[in-house]
Amino acid sequence: MGDVAIVGIDCAFPGAAGVQAYWDLLMRGGDGIAPVPAQRWEARDFPAVAGSGGFIDDADVFDSDFFSVTPREAAAMDPHHRLLLPCAWRALEDSGRAPGDLAGTETGVFVGVMGGEWGRLTMSDLARVTPLIGSGSSAGMAANRISYHFNFTGPSLAVDTACSSSLVAVHLAAGSLLAEECDTALAGGVNIVLSPSLGMVYGQLGLAAADGRCKPFSADADGIGRSDGVGLVVLRRLADALADGQRIYAVLRGSAVNQDGRSNGVIAPNRWSQQRVLSSAYRRAGVAPDRVAFVEAHGTGTVLGDAIECAALGAVHAVPRDTPCAIGSVKGNLGHTEGAAGIAGLIKTALALHHRIVPASLFADRENPQLRLGERGLRLLKSPMRLPRGETLAGVSSFGMGGTNAHAVLGSAPRTARGAGPDGARTRAARDAAGVFTVSADTPEALRRNLAAQADAVAGRPPGAAAALCRSSNLVKTGLPHRFAAAVRDTGELVDALRRAAAPTDTAAEQGRPWGRPVVAFLFTGQGSEYPGMTAGLHRESPLYRRHLAEADEALAPHLGASVRDLVLGGDERVHRPRFAQPALFAVGYALARTLTSLGVTPAAVLGHSLGEFAAAVTAGALGLEEAARLVTRRGALTAELPAGGGMIAAGAGPGELAGLLAAEPGTAVAALNGPADTVVSGPLDALERITEQLTGRGVRVVRLPVTHAFHSPLMAPAAAGLRAETVRCAPPAVPLASTRHGRVLRHDLMDAGYWAGQIEEPVLMDTALAALVADVAPTHLVEIGPRGVLLQIAARGGRAPGAEYLHPVPGPAATGLELAETVAALYRGGLDPLWEELYEPGHRGVEPLAAYVFSSARRSWDRESFVQPARPVTVTVPDAPHPARGAADGRDAEDTVLHAVVQAVAEVGGHPSERVVREARFYEDLGFDSVMVMQLKNQVEARLPRVGEVSVQQMLPALRSVGALADFLSDVLMARSS
Repeated sequence: MGDVAIVGIDCAFPGAAGVQAYWDLLMRGGDGIAPVPAQRWEARDFPAVAGSGGFIDDADVFDSDFFSVTPREAAAMDPHHRLLLPCAWRALEDSGRAPGDLAGTETGVFVGVMGGEWGRLTMSDLARVTPLIGSGSSAGMAANRISYHFNFTGPSLAVDTACSSSLVAVHLAAGSLLAEECDTALAGGVNIVLSPSLGMVYGQLGLAAADGRCKPFSADADGIGRSDGVGLVVLRRLADALADGQRIYAVLRGSAVNQDGRSNGVIAPNRWSQQRVLSSAYRRAGVAPDRVAFVEAHGTGTVLGDAIECAALGAVHAVPRDTPCAIGSVKGNLGHTEGAAGIAGLIKTALALHHRIVPASLFADRENPQLRLGERGLRLLKSPMRLPRGETLAGVSSFGMGGTNAHAVLGSAPRTARGAGPDGARTRAARDAAGVFTVSADTPEALRRNLAAQADAVAGRPPGAAAALCRSSNLVKTGLPHRFAAAVRDTGELVDALRRAAAPTDTAAEQGRPWGRPVVAFLFTGQGSEYPGMTAGLHRESPLYRRHLAEADEALAPHLGASVRDLVLGGDERVHRPRFAQPALFAVGYALARTLTSLGVTPAAVLGHSLGEFAAAVTAGALGLEEAARLVTRRGALTAELPAGGGMIAAGAGPGELAGLLAAEPGTAVAALNGPADTVVSGPLDALERITEQLTGRGVRVVRLPVTHAFHSPLMAPAAAGLRAETVRCAPPAVPLASTRHGRVLRHDLMDAGYWAGQIEEPVLMDTALAALVADVAPTHLVEIGPRGVLLQIAARGGRAPGAEYLHPVPGPAATGLELAETVAALYRGGLDPLWEELYEPGHRGVEPLAAYVFSSARRSWDRESFVQPARPVTVTVPDAPHPARGAADGRDAEDTVLHAVVQAVAEVGGHPSERVVREARFYEDLGFDSVMVMQLKNQVEARLPRVGEVSVQQMLPALRSVGALADFLSDVLMARSS
């Protein structure tokens, strides 16, 4: 049998709501046994049944809105189903995956569930039977519910072999994985003690403990105590789990299932069958019994059951070995969780292997001497047992009342090396690297609830770096509509950010739902933004930026004769000279753009200011990297050959205001039109001095730009001639490119030699180019691609994109990797699903545990409520439809009446409060409707709007986009039929 990894776990047992709580309960030797809650039954009414047992707190809670289940359907659902859905979500999160990422995949679901008590309780009153009760009461739907709500298309089956159901489910799931029917499987079981009926059966059989407690292998053992429980594990083939870097709790080495056949009775245990199932499991796992360090036994605490099980265990394990095989049973802590008993034992064993310590078995202090454990090579664990280094093997047994036996062999997870740098060391920059911590939820309230939970969980960790924690959150906590993201370096910053966002006064949670993907435009900065050491901080922290800057350096080196990367990062003052400045800025622009696109940020349009058009052209696909590198190096060299003496000034005035001054100064020209009152002038330095003096005297703001030449002026004619003589390999832009030469968006134009020659001497039409870009793609985010903030300031002054968010991954000399992380965080909040992995060093790509999703506890349903009444037939008349000659107000009144009728019908069918049924509410995604409810809605609508007449489901279907769409459709039908 091949190896299967346990990569995710979630559970809830009496006194232990969650995996960590379960482990804590086991390690402290606690138990979850308590008096029978009055919600279940009045214990005094059933004196033949123990007054105590194991009961899950809040077993009636279900976040139906999260799973798009109507309140009416939620109330009709078997509570077993309601417990399984959130358990499945949390188990998948624990496996390091956002559950939504598995939608549409052949993920398998295998659920052990014993009996069908809910169906007996709800279907016996024939007057109350509804389709929802019919589907909600089937035990066989337990697995199908998960597959349906998570959109899994792999095998989906419920297993009922009584008390061994959940371990048999794990066995079947492992087989399905190894047969490649699925790549991921959820397996486990669930049990809820809904009534005293089975307890009465146990009592009549002499199997019930008087105090409601199981005491496995104890001299005080006197029978079974019944308990609730739910647990699921996420399984994958070991090779796949290792390849994907998932955390592995333990490895399922092999398992076996058999049957007692005809024995002393259909419910009597069979020692020989138990021996055979153990031997078969070890054979399939390829291990000898002497290698098994401990066995999580079935251990019900019945006198006969314990004796037979120990005899079977002894027959297999009484072989020469250094130490006896340790045994124990979790039923001492929990009671008998019946259909979930096997998964309770499997999870305990997986956690023991993971933590390398086996909890003591409760009630072991009074070991039953009649079991002769020592003679049989066994010992009952009276205290926790530490596991040695290296591989440890363990067994798990689960035996069904009807004779179906299961045994699984688990091994400790293989050791894997944690990632590090190429030399195996972690640099300080890597240790302090920034990451983006993400949280998502289905509502603003849920987002706040989960932000608070994450804050508490992170605050409980030792202080330290946060990058690996951030990366885990990106994998797990990103699938829901309301989003939070914060760029942080350490856990202290993260806790502060989470708590600020969770506070009721913070509006981030209210604004955290994007309604589409962001529309991003890249703005590439031109010359004048360079400085020694530009982007050095980002280069230290971002492996992605380092890789892409190296690509640019390699493309430029043959033409420049030097390393532009060394020049940029080394603080070399030559970066201000045109020969080096232009290739350096191109390299930075290219590397920044490629860094963002590698993170999944695809620009809807690009714009380059002057020199920035070269990197913009590469990003748009108009030029290849090598061709652009050759051209930009040639441009720098041609510029460097021009005589010095020119300069540029930026003036807070429009071209009309400057026209007279420029006419009086030959050789000056408008170099850039950045906005209506934002103009750059080029020309001889002495002429610029005189223009500056006059403008300053008029109160006009003037700034001298740090450039060496009078770019975009007639003085650039020799350089333009040199470029015009080049042969340029180019193509039409694949991404809309707003040309600052032409002031419009290029689609089919070629950026050939003529383009680049004109571009160097003609004015930069920034304002009209940005206006054209905004009109063309309506960007939600403007991202400046350059080493210093220039173009975003121009855009803000011009007011061309007032609704856009401005982002800059390298806003100046102090920039590090944090600003890149902040850019990605902002785009995620805006609807982007980044390629998160590229943001992190390999050493930060381990799996870190995160707090499980916290579901709403506001809605409760239990079987004692009169909650599943069928939707009532109601007739509500409406006024006559308005005559076409009547005014618009009359039409609106009729539309409001129809909308009101639709809202009431939807509320009745789904059981929703009417205030939740708003116009924008979607029937399937928000209100949880299905085909059965649509038919009921049709009947309700026809009853409430008799003047509409009969409307077929086929006619209604296109209008079932939202409540408002249906109301509009019915208003049109009413108007047409009245006419």
